[in-house]
Amino acid sequence: MDVRPGTRPRRLAVLLAALGLAAALAGCEAVDLAESGAGSDATTPSAVQGSALAVLGTLPVKGRAPRSGYEREQFGEGWVDTDHNGCDTRNDVLARDLTDETFEPGTRDCVVQSGTLADPYSGGVIRFERGEGTSEAVQIDHVVALSDAWQKGAQGWDEARRVAFGNDPLNLLAADGPLNMQKGDGDAATWLPPNGGFRCAYVARQVAVKATYGLWVTQAEKDAMAGALAQCPGEPLPTGVAATPPAPDPVPAPVPAPVPAQPGYADCAAVRASGAAPIHRGDPGFSEAFDGDGDGVGCE
Repeated sequence: MDVRPGTRPRRLAVLLAALGLAAALAGCEAVDLAESGAGSDATTPSAVQGSALAVLGTLPVKGRAPRSGYEREQFGEGWVDTDHNGCDTRNDVLARDLTDETFEPGTRDCVVQSGTLADPYSGGVIRFERGEGTSEAVQIDHVVALSDAWQKGAQGWDEARRVAFGNDPLNLLAADGPLNMQKGDGDAATWLPPNGGFRCAYVARQVAVKATYGLWVTQAEKDAMAGALAQCPGEPLPTGVAATPPAPDPVPAPVPAPVPAQPGYADCAAVRASGAAPIHRGDPGFSEAFDGDGDGVGCE
């Protein structure tokens, strides 16, 4: 989730309008696992090869790491123009997801002034008007929240990878502002869109993001995702996302056995004291200084 004012990919508005036909459900502070099909009694059908459900099965399952050290700015100072098209990511996503949009004059069709959102989370239609007190009606949601990512692998990333994640269109959707605030940094175990008709696509996008960036899931999160996808076992990943998980970490090369240290002797007295006398050329610790007559045998 993020409410800050960032790449103009393909529009999703038509798809979202179709999904928006589903009726919005009442508040969703926590996911009703019985409704989503999650939980220990859920029956998960066989996953279709290449589907979101199949890729979910490849995600590592671990506990949630501490949130300590997390700051929004670690994923970029506000919205960043990562694709260098002259528009920040927020405006790119608004232009992608809204219909009937207008642009602020003089911005080369960059700054979105108004438009209509077929909201995927509520299933309703929201009119967007840029301005104080109105822009908040439509916010840009990080489908996998930045704080959630931080606690499931992103702590170990460098700054460039975190900025790319924070501005990746794959992980961004224009959505109803209050619902975005309600979601907070929740994962699928604690929040799913009230619009039940969009849950499959929403969870599939979360799976795609986590697989793309190598993030893990908690067991409760995986159960909730599987429960949602059980209603649509063939749900594909978002268009353009590979269905194969990231390559596993390379197997470390075997470490060669250490070479035993060669004995060294200061003089023949040391050779004799160690029981190595007489010492022959080629024996460990042999020195030509020990072989006064050059016959290859020292300390005779």
